[in-house]
Amino acid sequence: MKAKSAATQFVCTACGRVETKWLGRCPSCGAWNSFEEEKVPVESSSPAMQAVPVLDAKLKSLAEVSVDKSVRFESGLSELDRVLGGGVMRPSSVLVGGEPGIGKSTIMLQLAAACHGAGPVLYVSGEESPGQVRLRAERLGLKLEDINILCDTRLETLMDAVSSLKPAMVVVDSLQTLSTTTVTSIAGSPNQMRACCMALSMQAKAMGMALFLIGHVTKDGMLAGPKIVEHLVDTVLYFESAQAGVRILRSVKNRFGSVDEIGLFRMDAKGLTPVKEPSTFFISAREGGTLPSGIAYTAVTEGSRTFMVEIQALTVPCKGGSSRVYSDGIDNARVNRVAAILERHAGLTLSDSDIYVNVAGGMRLNEVSIELALALAIWSARTDTPLSGRQVCFGELSLAGEVRPVSFLERRIKASLEMGFDKILAPSSFTGGSQGYSECRNMRQALMISRALREEA
Repeated sequence: MKAKSAATQFVCTACGRVETKWLGRCPSCGAWNSFEEEKVPVESSSPAMQAVPVLDAKLKSLAEVSVDKSVRFESGLSELDRVLGGGVMRPSSVLVGGEPGIGKSTIMLQLAAACHGAGPVLYVSGEESPGQVRLRAERLGLKLEDINILCDTRLETLMDAVSSLKPAMVVVDSLQTLSTTTVTSIAGSPNQMRACCMALSMQAKAMGMALFLIGHVTKDGMLAGPKIVEHLVDTVLYFESAQAGVRILRSVKNRFGSVDEIGLFRMDAKGLTPVKEPSTFFISAREGGTLPSGIAYTAVTEGSRTFMVEIQALTVPCKGGSSRVYSDGIDNARVNRVAAILERHAGLTLSDSDIYVNVAGGMRLNEVSIELALALAIWSARTDTPLSGRQVCFGELSLAGEVRPVSFLERRIKASLEMGFDKILAPSSFTGGSQGYSECRNMRQALMISRALREEA
């Protein structure tokens, strides 16, 4: 009997859509040139599903389901615990992504060594040899006997090792290197990643273990592979680089906690160390408290934390026929909108200037509360008028030039006072009567108060 040949399909690497022919643009997500060819056996679905364990096929009431109260344990890295929602959850599956060399393997190896008290730990490396992993562990000062290592890229071998060791935690470095014999495509293809991720995630839930998968990212900064991988796991973490030696760990999906928390780490010879006092971490130190033109301070909230952040602006005559905006830490559309508000409601001419905007420390800001500080920084740079070094401001700007209230106003004011900023400019929604608090209702009033605070200083 003639063997059945493999069928050809095209899978979108961005969203996982399957088509029978190659398309330049994905109809689902709109991504260009994202379809990749894959060979799929005609009867590949049944053996692939055999590798996925069944959790509980018994029909029962939700009230009859038992829950283990000690399912969460501390990882030994306080900033990682904060982002995960209070510690490592068992069972769970976590996908960690980031740029090459940012420290994904380092923090996972440190995590594996720190969590040995919760039970056996298995570190699976598909990119490094056992000798390379040992050298890195010795450089980090980790106890080698606390980590079990397996350097293999075959899913079936990994599943057998997990069943034999019964670990409390498994780290896979990386998901793109795994492959299973039930899928004919090469490792790193959408079908391979989907099958391996599903099998490992279900195995983690069946055995009550914590699973950490390291994932690669594309040149656009998105996790490589089909989007369904992010749906299969419980938590998705992104590792970002701020200033030199500083790493930011951010959660974009978390079934066991908030996605608003961020973790800050310093990278040194001993690996990644949590930052203990991050409140003023993104503010530049200046002698005498004097500020140059184009600098404004604001307070931003990330989960349960409040950070003081420095926004920097620079305006120069435009070199072309029209002005342009260059901004790294703040979205260009937001900068253009704030510049338009300044032109319309503050009488500031910016159409003949290029605008450069930066956030000290390399942090990205997405809150609407930064718009007032951004406007004051641009005004200060354009008019060459420094702001008071003890002034902090926060508020959302409407297109009518109004300064609108923002969330967590009391918390921002408290953090500002604790950091020594006693001249607070904010919307007129605060009723606490704090000393040094100035209310502003519109952009013109904010500029007038800022000039007065500068003269007092």
